[in-house]
Amino acid sequence: MKYNLLGRTGLKVSELCLGTMTFGSVGGRFAAINGVDQAGADALLKRAVEAGVNFIDTANIYTEGQSEEITGQAIHNLGLRRDSLILATKVRGKMGDGPNDAGLTRQHIMAQVEGSLKRLKTDYIDLYQTHSYDPLTPFEETLRALDDLVRQGKVRYIGASNVAAWQLMKALGVSERQHLERYQSLQAYYTIAGRDLERELVPLLQDQQLGLMVWSPLAGGFLSGKYTRENQQGEGRRSGGFDFPPVNKELAFDIIDQLKPMAEAKGSTVATLALAWLLHQQVVSTVIIGAKKMEQLEDNLKAVDVQFTPEELKQLDEVSKLNAEYPGWMLAMTGGDRQV
Repeated sequence: MKYNLLGRTGLKVSELCLGTMTFGSVGGRFAAINGVDQAGADALLKRAVEAGVNFIDTANIYTEGQSEEITGQAIHNLGLRRDSLILATKVRGKMGDGPNDAGLTRQHIMAQVEGSLKRLKTDYIDLYQTHSYDPLTPFEETLRALDDLVRQGKVRYIGASNVAAWQLMKALGVSERQHLERYQSLQAYYTIAGRDLERELVPLLQDQQLGLMVWSPLAGGFLSGKYTRENQQGEGRRSGGFDFPPVNKELAFDIIDQLKPMAEAKGSTVATLALAWLLHQQVVSTVIIGAKKMEQLEDNLKAVDVQFTPEELKQLDEVSKLNAEYPGWMLAMTGGDRQV
C-alpha cells in the first residue's frame, strides 16, 4: 500500500480508501447499495486496515446516519487507535423535514457536525467535506463556518465533493481573499469508463494542488465483470433498476474488451485492473472502494499490486479517451510552442 499526500497538506492517506456507503440498511433509491450489518462492517474494516488502508470515508446521509454509527462502532469494536486513521465524512444532504435541515448554511453545518461526531464516537473529524453545491448559501458563509470548525479543533481539514470547476475555483478564491481554510481535496466521480473530470477539474486540481478522492471507480459496478455485451443485464445492483452513475455502455464495453485479455494475462480481474488504471493517474490521491462482501474487498485490494506496461496504458488511454471539445482542442493546438 502506498501513501499519498492529500492536497497541499502533509497528511498521508492510503491510495485505497474504504468507503462505507454499504454500511447500514434502508429502503429507497440507494437500497441496492447498502445492507452491511455491524458484524460485516467490522470484518471489512479489519481486513482493510490489515492491508494498510488508513483512510475511511462516510457521510451523514448514508443510510440515514447508520453508516456513521456503524463505522464509529467498528473502530471501537476493533480497538483501533483513532489517531492511526484518517476519518472523512460529509455535510449538505437533507437530514430532516424542516426547512433548514439541508444545505451548506452555518446553521446546518454546525448542527450536523455535532451529529456526525456523536455517531462516529470521536471528538474530531480529519476531513469534513461539503457533499455538493448549495445555490442558496454564499460561499463566504459556508467557508467561514468550516473555518470556525477547524479553529475549534472539531475538524482538521476541509474538502469539497461533486462540484463544477468554476464553483471550486470560486471557493478557493474566497478562502484566499478572506484568509479562511481552503479546500484541500475534491471527492468526485472518475473511472476509465467516465473521464469527464479531465476536461476542467483535473487541470484545476493540478494547478491548485488539491487532492482527488475517486468515488464509484467501477462505474457503479459496470466494470465489475458482471456485465458483458452478451449479458448486459448482469447480476449486480444495476440489474435491479439502479442504473447509476450514467454510463456510455458502448464505450464501456469497448473498454471491457481491452481489459479482459489483460486481466487474463495477469491472472487478475477486469475490476482490479479498472481500479489499478486509476492508481496510475498522477492526479489521483486515493480511490474509494466500497464492498458488501469480503471477496469483493479482497479483489479490490489487489489493485495496488498491478503494474501496466507503457503499451498497455497507451491502449487503455486510446480506447477510453474523451472526444475533443472546444476550447480544449484549440488550447492544445495553440499551446504547443510553450511546452516545457
